[in-house]
Amino acid sequence: MASLFTPLSLRSITLKNRIVVSPMCQYSSTGGFANDWHLVHLGSRAVGGAALIIQEATAVSAEGRISPEDLGIWQDEHIAFLKRITDFIKAQGSVPGIQLAHAGRKASTYALWRGRGAVPVGEGGWAVVGPTEQRFADNYPQPTGLDADGIAKVRADFVAATRRALAAGYEVIEIHGAHGYLFHQFLSPLSNTRTDAYGGSFENRARLLLEVAADIRAVLPEGLPLLVRLSATDWLEDGWTADDAVRLAALLKDLGVDLIDTSTGGNVPKAPIPVGPGYQVEFAAKIKREAGIATGAVGLITEAAQAEAIIATSQADLVLLAREELRSPYFPLHAAKELGVDVAWPPQYERAK
Repeated sequence: MASLFTPLSLRSITLKNRIVVSPMCQYSSTGGFANDWHLVHLGSRAVGGAALIIQEATAVSAEGRISPEDLGIWQDEHIAFLKRITDFIKAQGSVPGIQLAHAGRKASTYALWRGRGAVPVGEGGWAVVGPTEQRFADNYPQPTGLDADGIAKVRADFVAATRRALAAGYEVIEIHGAHGYLFHQFLSPLSNTRTDAYGGSFENRARLLLEVAADIRAVLPEGLPLLVRLSATDWLEDGWTADDAVRLAALLKDLGVDLIDTSTGGNVPKAPIPVGPGYQVEFAAKIKREAGIATGAVGLITEAAQAEAIIATSQADLVLLAREELRSPYFPLHAAKELGVDVAWPPQYERAK
């Protein structure tokens, strides 16, 4: 049996293989509501054999959206259609997960194919918040620094979103702490220049994410896993580092986080990122080895043999595929054939096996 097709248990959830559909924004929602696009997009990847389908960054508040077209889970009315999605994913033998997110200072921006930078209020934009009043870039919104009440609201919004996610049937919760969104903004000294209990030292900059992780773990059933996506480095001197990520991962593990979904970058524009096949795998391996926590590797993983090697050599416990799953929703079925593993196909598709 290829390592890529061995099961993995996280608490009471057993994944049938090590292939995960990475959360990918679709910018196809109105008012935060899911629709047929999301059902077909996520459902087809479950039909394709991935063990865990993590829904795109789903905003815990209206002001936490990246774009006006982002999915949301800030009101009970969002639950019904999301439940249709999770029911379908489960029916295919896959596990439905959701990435809960707040964009912070990178909120109220255009969807990729609609423009760049800030969406004006007159076109559906809104006031944004961040650790301070520092913009992400000159064409991005001007944030307001979060005060104590604002921080308390962020924490409450993540707890409420978790409760709604459970009602909608999600079995894995992931906190988005990467790619320059709110928690990453607090973590990095490049974006967090606060002088209160949420700025300055490593402990202070990590405080908000640790608080939210503890808050969510407290309302999650004991048997359901909690993941955190981290950017392991800012790729810039004096920024967030891989050693910082290891230190944070160990603290998250102590709070009951089960796996670190390991990415990089996104907090500052034009960072010199050496993009190439598997360029972030080394960070997943480092966190797994030094923090003693399970990890997922993501970033230009495009071939079955490449994914197999990552798992077989214990560089990570899961591989998360993004663009390759857009190109090939049935990647797991093809990878199994390539690696000589006999996996079940949907009976409707058996004649093509």
